[in-house]
Amino acid sequence: MPSNGRRPPRVPDSALADTLLERLTGTYAAAADPVRAEAMAAYMKDVAPFLGIPTPLRRDLSKAVILDTPKPSEADCAALALRCWRLPEREYHYFAVDYLRRHVSRCSSGFLPVLRHLIVTVPWWDTVDLLAAHAVGPLVAADPERARVMDEWIGDEDLWLARAALLHQLRYKSATDAGRLFAYCRRRAGDPDFFLRKAIGWSLREYAKTDPDAVRAFVAFESGSLSPLSVREALKNL
Repeated sequence: MPSNGRRPPRVPDSALADTLLERLTGTYAAAADPVRAEAMAAYMKDVAPFLGIPTPLRRDLSKAVILDTPKPSEADCAALALRCWRLPEREYHYFAVDYLRRHVSRCSSGFLPVLRHLIVTVPWWDTVDLLAAHAVGPLVAADPERARVMDEWIGDEDLWLARAALLHQLRYKSATDAGRLFAYCRRRAGDPDFFLRKAIGWSLREYAKTDPDAVRAFVAFESGSLSPLSVREALKNL
């Protein structure tokens, strides 16, 4: 179950997901390295066990897994991601994240509940940040009405949902809703959590590449409420 107790989304039937999972588990398991797996799990604070497949090799193996498979539907994406997340080893989660990044344009904003489940289940920055910027962000951009969902996430007690809300505009550049970004940063400015303070600074630093004056002005005005970490991150390149 997700950390917030919500019932997981239903896993759709998908012949494509069946094929990909059969290929994936066989290919990844054959490349497992138990010694490397221990080091990788320790680096990620033991959030999940690992198979021990280094990133370059994992990406090569993933290409072989998806070779000559058709483009997925939204149901295929949901089935693949949710079933990967049921597997304990982190590399399977990475495969799902990469697959969603590749095919997010085939999903509608109705896919957000699936992404919510992935974000709050076995959460850590290695999956949450990519899902926020490369899956949540594009879906909200394609359906601006769904920004209201981000308004809910930013206030959620689950810090990873709040972090995803802070980071979902990370790649928006000039399309960034600056008012919403600044409001989110202001709302979580007093939170003691490192990951939220870091996300505030990161989101501001990224927007500073588009409008540095606006970020400078915001940080100056909110200097009394923003943490030193957030300020330092926000102004790092200014």
